[in-house]
Amino acid sequence: MKIALLGYGKMGKVIEDIAIERGHQIVIKTSDESGYDITQADVAIDFSVPQAAFFNIAKCLKQGVPIISGTTGWLDKYNDAVTICKENNGAFIYASNFSLGVNIFFELNKNLAKMMSNLKQYDVSIEEIHHTQKLDAPSGTAISLAEGIISEHSVYNKWLLNDIEEQTIPISAKRINNVPGTHIIEYKSKSDSVNISHTAHNRQGFALGAVVAAEWILDKKGIFTMKDVLNIG
Repeated sequence: MKIALLGYGKMGKVIEDIAIERGHQIVIKTSDESGYDITQADVAIDFSVPQAAFFNIAKCLKQGVPIISGTTGWLDKYNDAVTICKENNGAFIYASNFSLGVNIFFELNKNLAKMMSNLKQYDVSIEEIHHTQKLDAPSGTAISLAEGIISEHSVYNKWLLNDIEEQTIPISAKRINNVPGTHIIEYKSKSDSVNISHTAHNRQGFALGAVVAAEWILDKKGIFTMKDVLNIG
């Protein structure tokens, strides 16, 4: 499989190593938004920056190249990407986190929210911790977790960063050197607390999930998620 890496920072380099280990060829590796012929590739993996992600996604879809995107902070244009994908009969997966473990965690989070929905004495909160180079806050993973709770819980209808309101999930975001990513969901009452968490030990888990998704989407058409790739939920 010929892969284009759109965004060749730390994550892009780890994806490159894993893709080569799995027998694939990297034909493009760039952090520039232009100047590459995407049609050389069978599939593209985008781990760029928020300002470049939508351009990369649109370019791939318009030229018939399936694209996997793990860039966060651009989702105000997500529906536009979906429209472009449908208009061009393309193939697209966006995930706020490609880690296989995190995608299991997403399902645990939704199931826990459903169980806690009628226990009004518990207040929920989310804490996320990432490396200082992460540009967006809260993380896309934290937003996905909050949306998962909102979809299953009878009380909460939105989330807020570093603030508290009624019927709102507070998210705290911390940036610490050399932390790949930690997410903690806490339900707290006067009597006790219930916590679930996911901690990344390195970037390999994210990179492996992206390569697995790229392998899966080849020769498919449509808009997919990691739940489709992993056949969960």
